[in-house]
Amino acid sequence: MGCFEKSIKATICLPGFIPSKVMPSESRRDLIVRLHLQGTRPSHIVSLLNEARSTVNATIKRYQQTGSIKDRKRSGRPCTARTAVNRQAVRSRVQRSNQWSTRKLANAIGISRRSIQRLLKNDLGTKPYKMQKAQLLTDKAKNTRVKRSRALLRRFAAGRHRRILFSDEKLFCTEIAHNHHNDRIWAAEPPAQNSIVERSQKPKSLMVWAGITADGKTPLVFLDSGTKINQEVYQTSILNKVLLPWTQQHFRRCHWTFQQDSAPSHTAKTTQHWIRTHFPEFITPCQWPPYSPDLNPLDCSIWSILEQKACKMQHNSIRSLNRALKKAWGEISLETINKIVDDFPKRLRQCIEANGGHFEL
Repeated sequence: MGCFEKSIKATICLPGFIPSKVMPSESRRDLIVRLHLQGTRPSHIVSLLNEARSTVNATIKRYQQTGSIKDRKRSGRPCTARTAVNRQAVRSRVQRSNQWSTRKLANAIGISRRSIQRLLKNDLGTKPYKMQKAQLLTDKAKNTRVKRSRALLRRFAAGRHRRILFSDEKLFCTEIAHNHHNDRIWAAEPPAQNSIVERSQKPKSLMVWAGITADGKTPLVFLDSGTKINQEVYQTSILNKVLLPWTQQHFRRCHWTFQQDSAPSHTAKTTQHWIRTHFPEFITPCQWPPYSPDLNPLDCSIWSILEQKACKMQHNSIRSLNRALKKAWGEISLETINKIVDDFPKRLRQCIEANGGHFEL
């Protein structure tokens, strides 16, 4: 009996020692191989190390064939779907048109939808992106957006954008605000009625006007359904009745700037004269970028937050919608509004970098 075998036997004689239970698999394999190289018979190794005969025989055979105690490299299941032929077929189809659904691609290629997803993501390195609706922008409009965005960046540099009062109008209806891309119902069985979002031809609606600045928000102004916001209504019911007293109380003697889009009631000569008379400074129609809801903080963020909060359930009346909108407006914190207003310079820069085209912040 060799010295190594004697030391192993002496160790095994220690009370409660069972090598197969306490040693890593590579250490046990190393012991088997070392004993085998000293001439120890497999049956003796089995009794010496308290190992299974199949383990000892397999370890010795692996060492004789590979010269190593490590596991052989496994070949794995052969590819039957993600082959070079199918990969090229998917690539050529996507290059011709990138608006395929995975289901249609799977039917066209003749493999499973899950294999198509793996081919697109892992093999071709592509990701799915949702198509979005956006304002039509001509080359002339893009150039104008770039020029006016640069001018606004210079004008409101060094944090002066925080003294802008942004304003806008939006039409809210009594129906549920539903996002068919993201809204889901998790259930063990297919839901019945609660999975249906009903739509009517002409739902009851409410026109709402609001304004925000970095440290405040105006009251909501509600206009009766069917009321056309012409220059008289805009000046009387919004600017003079609500906005003017609010700004006098909020800004006091601080200098601030009024912002509005280029709606006809905003660009009317009488409206421009009223604003020039009562407000210290404002962004004129020839200074605000055209076709730019993506630059107005209310259009970009505030309206969606308000709609998500107030229109998550069906309203039976305009009064119910009115109450829900007021409650949701009160729940929007000044911290949230501050962050949204601070995104305005970033949006101007994104517009410039996109050469006046569409962008995402």
